[in-house]
Amino acid sequence: MKITPAIFEGHGIRRLYDEQTETWWFSVVDIMQVLTQQPDYQTARKYWNKLKERLAKEGNQSVTNCQQLKLAAADGKNYLTDVANAETLLRQTRRDRRKLSAAGQRQKNPWNEC
Repeated sequence: MKITPAIFEGHGIRRLYDEQTETWWFSVVDIMQVLTQQPDYQTARKYWNKLKERLAKEGNQSVTNCQQLKLAAADGKNYLTDVANAETLLRQTRRDRRKLSAAGQRQKNPWNEC
């Protein structure tokens, strides 16, 4: 496996390429840090842990599709990190966007109060 960092919106995303399966694996916490615009890694990690807990309670497939692989951390040591492939990340992002959109529509529609 080959580790190659990617830059997205000025943030480093740790990723790993598995040559056997020809699959890119991305650090979920790094993705969450960018999407939630968290300046602090620890806050993004806590956000992901809480979200993962809620998704598991819902029986969400995306959580079970996450794997743990060793990736280098800021201190230079390798730690087990939740990773997901691009397909899983896209599916989860779309699902979350639909939920947020539906919640926003309910809040804006005064007829939902009746």
